[in-house]
Amino acid sequence: MGGTSMSVWTETEGTFKSWDGTELFSRTWKPKIPSDKAVIIIHRGHEHSGRVGQQVEDLELTDFWAFSWDNRGHGKSPGTRGHANSYYDLVKDLNSFAHYISENHAIKMENIVVVANSVGAVTASTWVHDFAPRIRAMVLAAPAFRIKLYVPFAIPGLRLLRKFKGSATISSYVKSKMLTHDRAEARKYDRDELITRDIAVNILLGLHDTATRIMDDAGAIIAPTLILSAGSDWVVKNSAQCRFFERLSSSKKEMEVYPGFFHAILYEKQREKPIKKAREFIREAFEEQIDRSGLLKADKGGFTRTEYDILRQAPGNPKAIYFGFQKLMLRTGGRLSKGIRLGWKTGFDSGKTLDYVYENVPRGITAIGRIIDRFYLDTIGWKGIRVRGRNIELCLARLIEKISAEKGSVRVMDIAAGCGRYVLNTLEEIPNSNVSVLLRDYDSANVEAAEKLATTMALENVQCQQGDAFNAPSLMAVKPKPDIVIVSGLYELFQDNVLVSESLKGVAGAIKTGGYLIYTGQPWHPQVEMIARTLVNRDAEPWIMRRRTQAEMDELVREAGFKKLEMEIDEWGIFTVSIARRVKS
Repeated sequence: MGGTSMSVWTETEGTFKSWDGTELFSRTWKPKIPSDKAVIIIHRGHEHSGRVGQQVEDLELTDFWAFSWDNRGHGKSPGTRGHANSYYDLVKDLNSFAHYISENHAIKMENIVVVANSVGAVTASTWVHDFAPRIRAMVLAAPAFRIKLYVPFAIPGLRLLRKFKGSATISSYVKSKMLTHDRAEARKYDRDELITRDIAVNILLGLHDTATRIMDDAGAIIAPTLILSAGSDWVVKNSAQCRFFERLSSSKKEMEVYPGFFHAILYEKQREKPIKKAREFIREAFEEQIDRSGLLKADKGGFTRTEYDILRQAPGNPKAIYFGFQKLMLRTGGRLSKGIRLGWKTGFDSGKTLDYVYENVPRGITAIGRIIDRFYLDTIGWKGIRVRGRNIELCLARLIEKISAEKGSVRVMDIAAGCGRYVLNTLEEIPNSNVSVLLRDYDSANVEAAEKLATTMALENVQCQQGDAFNAPSLMAVKPKPDIVIVSGLYELFQDNVLVSESLKGVAGAIKTGGYLIYTGQPWHPQVEMIARTLVNRDAEPWIMRRRTQAEMDELVREAGFKKLEMEIDEWGIFTVSIARRVKS
């Protein structure tokens, strides 16, 4: 393929600091034409950013910056070859890279597109699903939602291998002749000493599990999406790509299948065909405005509202029998567990239950009760809640340090604090007499518990009061105005967006321009049906949740006058903690 001369761009090499401080190797292609638009190209599994220069040239987006980086453990980036602590580390690396580009090159997120191949395409999809960046579009070439593992029971076997050898590595079966018909490209692949032939088992399993979640919940993705599928792919399953495509909620989505193409679709003999399609799709995406206002009414219609309505209906058999038996066990033998017993008494979504989960100390009647309680506290939802608590503490500590350095004193308000443990823990870790805290909660019992906990921890400058988090005038009347407002685990309990918007209106009125909001979300939960069928909420009613996608939650915050700055999330993609700054009245 011919393409545009690389003299149109100036290529430079460098590094960027990722979310955990790791310096990852990166490449930049600066256009000769001044530009505020960019394309991020994510290399395939095993490969590195040095191989995507060809795609920069082929795409002929001469008025775009282009960027790429080497995944940790790949190319010129540090780390054991083919390894990372978790597959999700790669997703967070992409998030860090995109923000690095936006901040250092003055390119708005709205003017960024992502082009990703194979494993990189799953990474891109996960980022767009979980972090909900307001990017212009993404192009996914032969996304590896399901790798063809030709060995029977490969995934269970890999799980067993990881259990006995956590750092296990396997060699890829993929050869250059399975990737492309282009012999010149195959030779380049074979001779490239920076290509990593091995892959860590934990990365392969993490990819599999994350791809399963993203395929199932693809309806959360609204970014314009183009899928380029190889018709004769020996590496990944096209059926998985179709499953993902069909579930997308994107107003602009297209899928093109190229008969006879092998997996490395952007390195194939006739790659000008998918490249041309990608170029056209990207250009068209920039002709349209990004409009996410429809998300404000997602509580009235959409895939999470449909899910919510289904959960409100009685299940048919065999689910009714299964969940009925599970509920019976929780109501009988489960009561030996103190946590389960507390859940039945106060609601499994109550402040007291959450505080018990945060403490994470198994208790119960007899040793059996303590064992049951340990299993209860170790369910994935409660594990995620504890990670959320730690992420709130991290975000709060960062903001306190920043504001304290800028103005000296810091005022924090939590509008639905429960027992306020995560706030008080932060104060205990960062003793600062210039930090004052107001903990509000609708339940007087929670207010009393917060007061008791603050006294036990010998913390000063902590005020606790009863207050309605959905009463905007009450929030606006708080004096002095807080620098930081926290809303944790509240909006997830109410499916009505009008109610949430009213609360956010009050929060915006309570904070002066430039103040910060820490808010949580629950865009996905693997046990949402089990919870709805077996547990009760604070009102002793079935605990039925309508999930808000991260894009929906962010749009509600944006509509209230805030700009999202950063976000933390657990490795399972369940609970998010975001920081936003009030930018308009």
